[in-house]
Amino acid sequence: MNGKTPGFNVIGQLAALRRYALSLVRNPDEAEDLVHDALVKAYERQSSFRTGANVRNWLMSILHNAHIDRLRQRRSLERRHDAAADLAERAMPANQDHSVRLTQLRDAFFGLPEDQRAALHLVAIEELSYQEAADTLKIPVGTLMSRVARARERLRTFEQSGPAATVTHLKIVGGTGDDKQ
Repeated sequence: MNGKTPGFNVIGQLAALRRYALSLVRNPDEAEDLVHDALVKAYERQSSFRTGANVRNWLMSILHNAHIDRLRQRRSLERRHDAAADLAERAMPANQDHSVRLTQLRDAFFGLPEDQRAALHLVAIEELSYQEAADTLKIPVGTLMSRVARARERLRTFEQSGPAATVTHLKIVGGTGDDKQ
């Protein structure tokens, strides 16, 4: 892809790759994503391309394998979702007041700015340490701590002034021991 390998004309193969991808996934946007993924993999594995080999066949093989990988990932995700749905059906549904309040709290969480929501999710839900979460987001630990603190404060404010502030047994994860909301 850098032009150093003779006969490595990837650009000349784009039309064929797009046609093949479209025949596999039957959706133009997904086909473009599949071609992109295949080209990234081809670039990463360029050193495995044998000089004199057919670049078209090599790229088609990579594209096909990328498609199979996507199918496996999709099936795995569907199985996990089905298993989660089975567990959810067996769980006892919350009463109406709790259900409404949890929906409001969820909406408040999703209403947080994206940077605060991501930081709070990694620390409070995924239980990453501040350092691990900061590394994941590629930000300094102090910035992460600030985002988490602002997110928690916004949720506390919501809990204290929200329309159903009468529910007293919800607690913001990671909050201080004094807040019983």
